[in-house]
Amino acid sequence: MASHAASETERLPAAVPMIVAAAVAVAAAAIVLTVIGSPVLAAGFGAAALVVIGAVWLFARLAPGSATDEPAIDWSVAHALASMSSDGLAVTDRAGRLVCANERFGTLFPGYPAPPNLVVGDWAAAQLGTAGRAAWRDGSASSGAFDAAGTKLTAHIQRVSDAMLVWRFVGHDVTDLAKQAQALVAGLSGDRLGMAGIMIALLGADGRVRAANRVLRVRAMGDERAMIEGRDFTRFLTTDNFGIVRFEREGTSGTPLRVLEIPFLDGENAPMLVALLDEELAMPHPAIGDSATAHVRSLISLLPAGIALVGGDGRFVHMNDAFVRASHVNPANPPLYPGDLVVREDKGALADAIRRFAAGAAHSMDMTVRFAEVPDEAVSVSIAAARGLGEAAVMLSLRDAGEEGRLKRQVAQATKMQAVGQLAGGVAHDFNNILTAVIGHCDLMLMRHAPGDSDYDDIQQILLNSNRAAALTRQLLAFSRQQTLRPQVLQLPDVISEVSNLLKRLLGETVELVVNHGRNLGPVRADPGQLEQVAVNLAVNARDAILAKNPNGGGTLTIETLNVPAHEVRAMDDDVLPVGDYTALRISDTGSGIPAEVLAHIWEPFFTTKEVGKGTGLGLSTVYGIIKQSGGYIFAESPKGRGAVFTIYLPVHTATEAPAKAVPVKAVQGDLWGSGTVLLVEDEAMVRAVAERALARQGYTVLTAENGEAALELLEKTGRPDLLISDVVMPSMDGPTMVRHVRKRYPDLPILFMSGYAEEQLRKSIDLDNVAFLPKPFSVQQLAEAARAVLAAK
Repeated sequence: MASHAASETERLPAAVPMIVAAAVAVAAAAIVLTVIGSPVLAAGFGAAALVVIGAVWLFARLAPGSATDEPAIDWSVAHALASMSSDGLAVTDRAGRLVCANERFGTLFPGYPAPPNLVVGDWAAAQLGTAGRAAWRDGSASSGAFDAAGTKLTAHIQRVSDAMLVWRFVGHDVTDLAKQAQALVAGLSGDRLGMAGIMIALLGADGRVRAANRVLRVRAMGDERAMIEGRDFTRFLTTDNFGIVRFEREGTSGTPLRVLEIPFLDGENAPMLVALLDEELAMPHPAIGDSATAHVRSLISLLPAGIALVGGDGRFVHMNDAFVRASHVNPANPPLYPGDLVVREDKGALADAIRRFAAGAAHSMDMTVRFAEVPDEAVSVSIAAARGLGEAAVMLSLRDAGEEGRLKRQVAQATKMQAVGQLAGGVAHDFNNILTAVIGHCDLMLMRHAPGDSDYDDIQQILLNSNRAAALTRQLLAFSRQQTLRPQVLQLPDVISEVSNLLKRLLGETVELVVNHGRNLGPVRADPGQLEQVAVNLAVNARDAILAKNPNGGGTLTIETLNVPAHEVRAMDDDVLPVGDYTALRISDTGSGIPAEVLAHIWEPFFTTKEVGKGTGLGLSTVYGIIKQSGGYIFAESPKGRGAVFTIYLPVHTATEAPAKAVPVKAVQGDLWGSGTVLLVEDEAMVRAVAERALARQGYTVLTAENGEAALELLEKTGRPDLLISDVVMPSMDGPTMVRHVRKRYPDLPILFMSGYAEEQLRKSIDLDNVAFLPKPFSVQQLAEAARAVLAAK
């Protein structure tokens, strides 16, 4: 027994190379089967490999001096075969060791790790391990799709005898929808559609045919083998006086056609599918078979444009994925009728249009609807009859107007903001005239009443509330970008430092203020007082948002200044922000954020989410107006789960300051008594009366006129005055036009303009030197100081 056992032990090492050789042959055959896919060729190659390797081993055993040497296993053949595949291939043994792998596997998994021990994430590794065990048990298995090396892979595992596993990692290529549609139209799928009576062609952006099914070739050219590719599609069709379309070669006796255009891909150069259906007006169209219906649905499902089919009863028959996404359909609870998707106001019009086309309307139409899930966004829907497509009677197509719709909404928003701004500016101008009269009369009354008088406190209350109303008009003018600014060249950190103490008091002890300044900040030109107002308004809103999220406090308001050079702006690729150098101010908070439906309206005047009496709705609109009037840009963001972020871009000031044309109206200290003749031109009687009385009390002789023509006539009689005070905007002849006529006779006559509009806006249309400006509303003292300053400067 021992000797027999010993002999068996001696023979065992000699048999090991043959076992390994057999395993190599089987592995090579498996690789051939994986790469080429032919079982007969794989079996033949495995047998040949086994014979060759066996012969080599026998020769090595019989050769002198080789009795004790083990032959080396040559895997070069298997490597060469594996290299023929574009998939990643690997072979592992029972112990889980990597036996062989091709270069594609090494590219996908650097370092050649042994499957399933790949660096692909815990979930994918677990899937590979499960699939490997299943392959050992069942002979073959596949894993789920996973990401590796920047692509999506699926592993297919095949057991080779009981010794090895062959792993094949297949990548998922992106489908070229245009090429796939071209193959469908020109191939067997197009023939199936032709059997159902559907002629279909794929057209390029130039209108030339890329592919067509055989039935269309026969009808258009008379031969199913005719070369139609590259031909102008419109040359095959003709239209009579009634708008009926037919094939040109069939003439007026041919069968009328219904033409359905299906947008296929986005872009100007995108191809388009065109389907032609025979229009049998005298008899109902036969429905296509179930198999063809399913094929049409499959074809529609491939299209990126949102398309839905509606039956004769008005119910949905089919919706592709693009339609589901664009219409915000809940897949778990799909709607029965198209009207279920839109807002209440659009239900009737959409239902009537679908009913009309289901009854046989000849031409398609476009209409605009709003989906109930996004009522603020209008969507264009094309509606056309779809008879001959099985149960479908009407086809709905959503135009992919994402970028176009976004631009339209921006233009509409800008137009609305401009219109509201003009209205607000006009209201503020008229209101300023009223406030000028109220404040002026209060000042005149206070001159006759001393403190302690019974009427003194009442007059003070009227004056106080009038000044509050004046502040409100300044906000309206700020929104409409018509307020008076005093721009200076300044550094943003200096403005933030000035207002920081005020912000800390406004935020309270529970909200932390963090200020960070960037480096290499360029100077900006703006009104420092107005920039402080911007910071205060945004800080107050941030405080309210933080306290709304956490009533007990505990939040942070962060103010940052940043240098944004032109190359960074260019990298942003923003349609609104021009390329240039900017100094940015970013204000962010840790509050509750701004809902998406509110974010689109925050700049509108009088829009507020606060309770009645707790907000005017002018805070952010004022901020918007100040920044735009300063030549800057402001953007609001509210990332999900975080607070709001406001970013302000102010252009870096590089131009040399131009000498001012205006005469400064700095207050003159001391005695405001004056003398001389003043010509006062004002179309508002109440303002004219107050100004006349105020100037007369200061010692001036006052001449008044209600418009520019009357002023010129008065000057013809009285001669040159010492000072001309005029409103800017007046009927018939405005102030600047009148002053040009006056300056022809009196070139050095001092001029003081007064207006409720912004000085900066008016100076764009006033090309006059040495004129001063007094904004409305003004007090009696401010008018006296301005008149005294202008006369003193001449």
